[in-house]
Amino acid sequence: MDPISLTLEMGVVLGLLAFTVGLFVSEIIRIDLAAILVMVLLGALSYLPGLGNLADVNHLFDGFASNAVISIIAVMIIGMGLDKTGLMSKVAGLILRKGGTTEARIIPIVSGTVAVISSFMQNVGAAALFLPVVSRISARTGLPLSRLLMPMGFCAILGGTMTMVGSSPLILLNDLILTANSGLPADQQIEPFGLFSVTPVGAMLIVTGILYFVLLGRWVLPARSDKDDATSGQSMQAYMRQTYGLNADIFEVLVPEGNILVGQTLSDIMDAHHLYIIGTDYRGKKVVAPMVDTRIETPCRLAVLGLRRVVNEFADIYGLTVLSTPERFVEDFASTSAGVAEIVVPPTSSLVGKAPEELRIRQTYGFSLLAIHRGEEVLSLVETEEHEACRLGKQMLRSGDTLAIHTPWAALARLTKDRDFVVITSDFPREDLRPQKVNWALGFFAIALILILFTDVRLSLCLLVGAVGMILSKVLTVDEAYGAVSWQTVFLLASLIPLGQAVQETGTAAWIAQQILVLLDGWPLWALQAGLAVLATAFTLVMSNVGATVLLVPLAVSIAVAAGGNPGMFALTVAIATSNSFLIPTHQVNALIMGPAGYRVADFVKAGSLMTVLFLVVSLTALNLFY
Repeated sequence: MDPISLTLEMGVVLGLLAFTVGLFVSEIIRIDLAAILVMVLLGALSYLPGLGNLADVNHLFDGFASNAVISIIAVMIIGMGLDKTGLMSKVAGLILRKGGTTEARIIPIVSGTVAVISSFMQNVGAAALFLPVVSRISARTGLPLSRLLMPMGFCAILGGTMTMVGSSPLILLNDLILTANSGLPADQQIEPFGLFSVTPVGAMLIVTGILYFVLLGRWVLPARSDKDDATSGQSMQAYMRQTYGLNADIFEVLVPEGNILVGQTLSDIMDAHHLYIIGTDYRGKKVVAPMVDTRIETPCRLAVLGLRRVVNEFADIYGLTVLSTPERFVEDFASTSAGVAEIVVPPTSSLVGKAPEELRIRQTYGFSLLAIHRGEEVLSLVETEEHEACRLGKQMLRSGDTLAIHTPWAALARLTKDRDFVVITSDFPREDLRPQKVNWALGFFAIALILILFTDVRLSLCLLVGAVGMILSKVLTVDEAYGAVSWQTVFLLASLIPLGQAVQETGTAAWIAQQILVLLDGWPLWALQAGLAVLATAFTLVMSNVGATVLLVPLAVSIAVAAGGNPGMFALTVAIATSNSFLIPTHQVNALIMGPAGYRVADFVKAGSLMTVLFLVVSLTALNLFY
């Protein structure tokens, strides 16, 4: 190998790399702005004498049209389309039913699912599709989004090591091996790898990633509040506790066959026991805000809003079972679907002088009345330290009454157009879900997947077919599609692409590789392999993993042949190690989750440092065990 001399252009690129890392770590300015600044500096410096090859200024902004960036934009739109049909909400509900509401159970289910999906499609696509699912889980459980997105993102990256189509480096590997074979003797030819050749390594890495966050997550994951308060229903409920003393929660209660409650009305039960029955489920027919004259039939399930002590006493009296967490009603009463709100009866309302029972409020308006605030008086079915319980259904409504209600957000949105009420609560989800479009959404998602898996069509074009199809079929409007895109992620990635190209095209990457390989000269085989893995990890942090793979695989093969090692295993070591991108948010998946979770670079350094070490140790161990 001919020695490579350090040039002025290489020195400038090294300086820009150090400057970029410094901006990222110090966070003097926002990370996306830092990336844009570096891109601008790269273009400006290219006009200086002797630096003309630093960057092609005519193609400086090509990153915005790159395959990776367009793919991310398209997959965000596809994810929003699936979410708009309510499909992702159902997936979130299923995960909550299986995993409960604890971090230790949710992380393995979500992360494991995303890892498996990302083994057959681009990891950023799998992460983007599950982003709305994790957001909804965060809203329903109260777990900060920052505690859930990083495990999901890291495992999406790890999932790319499960199959030979899971990540771009592994897809490229067999082509690079064919090229390398042309220069090798017949007895040292490398056999191409099969689809599942790397599965044992990937499986060990995924298990390691999940265990890492389950066991050490409390120390390495940040717990800051999300930027967008998706739990407005929860915060509103906290307000109701302060204002009305309604310190109540929702419970799911099982009423067994032949129970003595059979035939009793919901109104009688609520008045007698000072609790609210806000949902019923009988023979699979679920009713939210059922009419108060509904009679109990068994076996059934009741969604009960009340004090835990009162609900437990009620269950003991009648031999009922109170579930630890809701099952059938988890979707209906999640804070993203329903919550506590306030409405006022104006002087012009036709309801003045009428009682809630007479108005059949639940049937007519779809909400459950919890309390009435009238001057200095609070009327509530639940007895508190300050107020006695009363029969709300018989209270005549007066002008100026403020009603505390439990309502689906869709019903509250309808009330904003009703002149009989003035809706005070303004901060609630106003989702315009389109469940009737679910078949269109799934159809175009399936078309995109089929194109990705079974054709040679460019990835970005495959995904854009799905994205455009969802817009044309009116699953999403064009404006909603624009809103689905995280432009911070787009600018971060697109602005860093020219720097990665400069690292490779100026020879800087080759020079760094040569200097390190000189240091590795004479080391034993296992140390050479480990050194290559560390080198690939470092390169993929400052340039694309594809570029790092193309550069280092031929070097790895040459080193293996010279040292008497297995060239196939050395090449595979590089292709897997280029997925070790956890330290800074330069990987597409890390850039994707950074904005929604409000992560800082320091968060990735903290959680990613040990993950990087574990990745190297586990992958090298697995490679030597199985190959």
